[in-house]
Amino acid sequence: MIIRTTLPLVAEFGAKVTTAQVARAAGIAEGTIFRVFADKDELLTACMSEALQPDAVHADIAAISLDAPLADRLVEATETLSAYVTRIGTITGALHATGFRPGDPSTSEAPAPDESTSDTPTPGQSTSDEPTSDAPTARPAPPPGGRERAMMGTIAALAELFEPEVAAGTLRRSPTELATALFGMLTVLHRPGLPGPPSATDLVDLFLYGAVTREEKS
Repeated sequence: MIIRTTLPLVAEFGAKVTTAQVARAAGIAEGTIFRVFADKDELLTACMSEALQPDAVHADIAAISLDAPLADRLVEATETLSAYVTRIGTITGALHATGFRPGDPSTSEAPAPDESTSDTPTPGQSTSDEPTSDAPTARPAPPPGGRERAMMGTIAALAELFEPEVAAGTLRRSPTELATALFGMLTVLHRPGLPGPPSATDLVDLFLYGAVTREEKS
């Protein structure tokens, strides 16, 4: 609950978000946050890890029907991935823009002496001492290589969408090569400073049919 509540606040305020703001939004006493996280630095790092988690994205891609036309499958997957990439960019961009770096003690906000022990909530706040649902998922930093594993998992999920074409023998490249190319196009086009990315439909059309008209290609 704490991480889910904090994510939109991080998107708005970056590392300048306060634990008091988080507590008010979550409806809990501020000291409850510090029963789950050692300090604000650890909370923000957990938010970064949560933003990077691709499990829900992979599940959504796996749920796409292989009976649909290839273009429709890829458009649906691209829309899902675009939302994921945008979420990552929003959270990490807001944190970096406000000076947050995981492990930097200057960004930590440890509890004041009366915060971690106070059980006096503001109206509407919970006084429960039970661990929140965030406790098992709170982690001090993303594991080494986590971003690479997430990327490879995403490419593998995309590659599965080409299985009907593999069976039909209509692919010019391997599913992994095609998935890597599509994922690469999508992530590059979402980089800050570039014009707004094309729609999922336009991106898939470019991916499948290239830069010239089909008549010219033939």
